[in-house]
Amino acid sequence: MKLEPLGDTVVVKATTAEEKKYGSLIIPDTATEKPVTGEILAVGNGEEVQKSLKVGDMVIYKRYGTNDFTLDNEDFMVIELKDILAKVVA
Repeated sequence: MKLEPLGDTVVVKATTAEEKKYGSLIIPDTATEKPVTGEILAVGNGEEVQKSLKVGDMVIYKRYGTNDFTLDNEDFMVIELKDILAKVVA
């Protein structure tokens, strides 16, 4: 299934959280805060978002500025352009 975000929104796949260990204690990723970086999978048709971002860009976004959903057993987010804080540039 193909996703087409509307306006100044993007579809993002979050980067995976690393498992943390403290001694012999393992903290599962469900007990840690969700990551705030991800890869853009689709870009909306809004003029501003088209100028700023493209598919494949890595971005940093506001922790609670996402609309999360699951499709075909994969987790995705729709994020408005105003909730994206930065583009990661190598």
